[in-house]
Amino acid sequence: MTPERLGLLWGVTVFAGAGARFLSILTGLPGVVLLLLSGLLIGRSGLGLVEPLDLGQGLEIIVGLLVSLVLFDGGLNLRLPGETIKAIVIRISVIRLSISLAAGLLAAHWMAGLGWNVAAVYSAIVLATGPTVITPLVKQIRLASPLSDVLEAEGLVLEPVGAVLALLLLELLVGDLHGWKELALGLFARLGGGVLMGLIVGWLLSECLRRVPPDPTLGIRLQLTLGFLFLIYGISEWLLPESGLPASVAAGFVVGRRPSIDANELDELIRQLAQLAVTMLFPLLAADVSWGELSPLGWGGVTCVLFLMVVVRPIAVSLATIGLPLDFKQRIFLSWLAPRGIVTAAVASLFSIRLEQAGVLGAGPLQGLVFLTILMTVGIQGLTAQPIAKFLGLIKKEEE
Repeated sequence: MTPERLGLLWGVTVFAGAGARFLSILTGLPGVVLLLLSGLLIGRSGLGLVEPLDLGQGLEIIVGLLVSLVLFDGGLNLRLPGETIKAIVIRISVIRLSISLAAGLLAAHWMAGLGWNVAAVYSAIVLATGPTVITPLVKQIRLASPLSDVLEAEGLVLEPVGAVLALLLLELLVGDLHGWKELALGLFARLGGGVLMGLIVGWLLSECLRRVPPDPTLGIRLQLTLGFLFLIYGISEWLLPESGLPASVAAGFVVGRRPSIDANELDELIRQLAQLAVTMLFPLLAADVSWGELSPLGWGGVTCVLFLMVVVRPIAVSLATIGLPLDFKQRIFLSWLAPRGIVTAAVASLFSIRLEQAGVLGAGPLQGLVFLTILMTVGIQGLTAQPIAKFLGLIKKEEE
């Protein structure tokens, strides 16, 4: 790929993302919906201006680093105030891990027509809700606590789990792993190893930030943070592939609890960079989707996604919240809002490439079904979240 073509790719991608953000401000429509549509417009399904595969092996590296920044920001702002919220998040995570995996496998095979092995990878990829989608929605509709905290925390807990599990199922599918025992050990090693490395690096970064003299520009603090973050991601991926995601969340969680007079200013800079990463990633990854991958799924694919939205999610939430102090309206909203986000899109794009390289049938339909899931959950739930929250009386009062 020529440097000129590469420059055009990034210029069009960033401009499309920024334009989608601007249009969101003007119209009040959810930004993530417009970001996805902008990617479809500039990519294979539209004008054909952006072809992500032109980036070659650099695509996986770029996506990984930007996703680590997004997850670090999520960990930085992760709050679990009170035992009730912790109990809700833990229960939803554990119950959805089992129910959604099984239901997603069956739905993808019987309704969307994926083979059993590829359907298993799909169920793991779409396991988690996306904090990159949830957080802007929660802020835009001014959702009251504790639902706002629960929804954001749920995605941050399950997103790394789903990505690691999907990778291990992929390795099992292509023959790099042999048997469920190796898969279970790999899941424990990569999640546990990633979290451990993230906690250590997060503590080291916190100590370094604490010793930096006051800097009005916050320059060195930001540079240190990004340096540590990208280093831990690189080391984690080198030692244990896909462990960089849980490491990023864990490091952000530790750094977010540091006592510092400049903490709020630095966190805001990280948040802005994370939003820029989302603005770049959503159009870039959506540009890789073609109507040729979506159209063969037909009504079976649509039915599969609707089944996950209106049957599986409400069942999981109902079981997870038994005995917890949530009223009926809160449970309804928690059952409805579960959009998938940027990590889901990134994992689908990268895994589709690996499946194609391994000669496994179903790579295109897998990516198509994942993006159909993202489009339907983000589009339908993103557009209806605010009206439903208002109808149920779950919006923060003005004085709050």
